[in-house]
Amino acid sequence: MYETTKLYYEDVYKKEFKAKVLECREGKKGYEIILDQTAFYPEGGGQPSDNGTLGNVNIKEVHEKNGELIHYTDGPLEIGTEVTGEINWDRRFDLMQQHSGEHIVSGLVHEAFGYDNVGFHMGSDVITIDFSGVVDEEQMAEIEAKANQIIWANQKVEIFYPTEEELKALEYRSKKELSGWVRIVRFPGADTCACCGTHVTRTGEIGMVKLLSVVKFREGVRMEMLSGKRALDYLNMVNEQNRQISVKLSAKIDKTAAAVTRLQEENFVLKGRVHALEEEFIASEAAKWKEKENVLLFQEGMDAGSVQKLTDAILQVCKGRCAVFSRNTDGSYKYAMGEKDGDLRQFTKDMNAALNGRGGGKPFFVQGSVQASEKEIRDFFGK
Repeated sequence: MYETTKLYYEDVYKKEFKAKVLECREGKKGYEIILDQTAFYPEGGGQPSDNGTLGNVNIKEVHEKNGELIHYTDGPLEIGTEVTGEINWDRRFDLMQQHSGEHIVSGLVHEAFGYDNVGFHMGSDVITIDFSGVVDEEQMAEIEAKANQIIWANQKVEIFYPTEEELKALEYRSKKELSGWVRIVRFPGADTCACCGTHVTRTGEIGMVKLLSVVKFREGVRMEMLSGKRALDYLNMVNEQNRQISVKLSAKIDKTAAAVTRLQEENFVLKGRVHALEEEFIASEAAKWKEKENVLLFQEGMDAGSVQKLTDAILQVCKGRCAVFSRNTDGSYKYAMGEKDGDLRQFTKDMNAALNGRGGGKPFFVQGSVQASEKEIRDFFGK
């Protein structure tokens, strides 16, 4: 078994390094390369692995297995040669910001409520943390404010390796009992936790944290958060969306919510008027077909509910069958069809087959859609 020096613990900001290739073998994920030293962080502690380049090959991912640090690459390297490794720094620093922000939030939640972090996922878009107890939105806002105060204090992050005796006396967050060589990461005023990941050196490098949501999850809650550049990108996106809304509503950017409320109220009133007009139209249209037999009607611009209402109203006064069709934007037609005390099942089956349709309902009342022209529909009905 080969032992690799972990340069990412010696200097978390090392972006480039030289190393000797100790082993190169072909595996299921491409080539597996072991180096005498590496700055590529392997997946662990909830943090994805680094990627980048090693000589003339690409590092896809890095894992530690059975004590060996394995670099999975898309090509081979000659054993014994010296190569230059270069990590994807933008990705590494982003992960450092996210991981460090998570520590502060998890530590503050634990301090305030005694809840444990029972699940942590560092996704490509957001970070999720699962806590063992309930946190509401007001409490989440308080945690966010305190977390950012700690970040802006720009305190030094402490990383140390206590002895077994020191570890026993130390209060720290961990999912399990630990012994032997343990790496402790401390964010002053927020968190002390056993962790093998990479973190910023000073809290100010996190920039800021933004807690996006908190929802009930199992016995506790799941919280979504962003740190650093991700938080800034998110706020810029939200600001741009709000700017566009403010333009469309002719409202100041800080008055869009009030403008939407006003629009909703106006819309409610207009919907009431439209509903009243529709009721009048349906009653008037139904009166035209009183005592008429087998009505076939085409109406523009009606939604499915209105088509059904009109069909039912005509059905109550006409003789025989009533079918109402209304064209959709894609050229197809929605329909409703009824026959008082009738059985339309076979007729509907034949119609759907002839007009490339689908739908169904009760024996005496059906609804659906057809992919056919008005002429084809009229031909089928003999109208």
